[in-house]
Amino acid sequence: MMASARTVNAIEWRDDTLWLLDQRALPLEELWISHPDTEAVVNSIRDMVVRGAPAIGITAAYGVVIAARNRLEQSGDNWMRALSEDFEALAQSRPTAVNLFWALGQMQKILSKLNQEEDPVVQLLREAKRIHEADLAANHTMGNLGASLIAHYKMPAPGVITHCNTGSLATGGYGTALGVIRSAWQQKLIERVFADETRPWWQGSRLTAWELMQDGIPVTLTADSVAATLMQQGRVSWVIVGADRIAANGDVANKIGTYNLAVLAKHHGVRFMVVAPTSTFDLSISSGVDIPIEERDGHEVLEVKGVRMAPENAQAYNPVFDVTPAQLIDAIVTEKGVIEKPSADSVASLMADRQLH
Repeated sequence: MMASARTVNAIEWRDDTLWLLDQRALPLEELWISHPDTEAVVNSIRDMVVRGAPAIGITAAYGVVIAARNRLEQSGDNWMRALSEDFEALAQSRPTAVNLFWALGQMQKILSKLNQEEDPVVQLLREAKRIHEADLAANHTMGNLGASLIAHYKMPAPGVITHCNTGSLATGGYGTALGVIRSAWQQKLIERVFADETRPWWQGSRLTAWELMQDGIPVTLTADSVAATLMQQGRVSWVIVGADRIAANGDVANKIGTYNLAVLAKHHGVRFMVVAPTSTFDLSISSGVDIPIEERDGHEVLEVKGVRMAPENAQAYNPVFDVTPAQLIDAIVTEKGVIEKPSADSVASLMADRQLH
């Protein structure tokens, strides 16, 4: 069975409204939520109705469109000044995902050079849709580049491990790491995907397994702690993950547990691939040490669907992301090319080429 180009949509602009597939309800229910104002968009980003760095950025771009439309109606000639409050609220919704700030920056560029003869909401909506469509195109490009890399190294084992969710649900469509997996499956380069359950939000079990099953790609769900055993047994050749922010030296912030996988992969001789668009790079940060790591409420660890799983008064440490040093990464795949053995020089070279184009 061949994986389709796009089987799942998570972000839609229809009837002049932003609609998001509520990823908290999956896979038991497919529930769509409309967003009439900035507060609703901020809440959906913060509360993980939408998640995944590229999808957060796209959602924020549409959020600016909604904010501008409402401010024009409410504030008249002062709408642009009032809009700055909405930008700030959106920026604070998820502090680690740099795609959020990149997308807001793109929308600010449109505002700075508005064509006075055209409706500003129309211009902002055009840019939000461009960001959305460009992300989908980039995902397909990364899928092909990553699959080519897998083919080049001729996998001794037909399985791969992925962590969290990096597919259509986390992007504009197709996916980053899951896009590579989709493309590799189409080309018969892999036979099975091992998906970490990804505690404490279960993105692997609820979302990644669901997406792969939509495409008919064989998936085996494992507890996060099973990866070392799979590697020891020689059942996987690659770990393929996404990223929420990449520092100038190639250090990568991604879902908590990614660093664990990188250390295990290095020990067992398993290759480690990060897949992310160039909008995920933050050249203002020299290394992963400076990446802000979001912490969430400990109840996410202590409870499952509101049911307490730990003793009363037990404490929980709940960082959402960790940082994988560049030295543990074999390749970073972007829509502009592949960086093997990432370093400050190789990242700078790739990003300089991006600026030229």
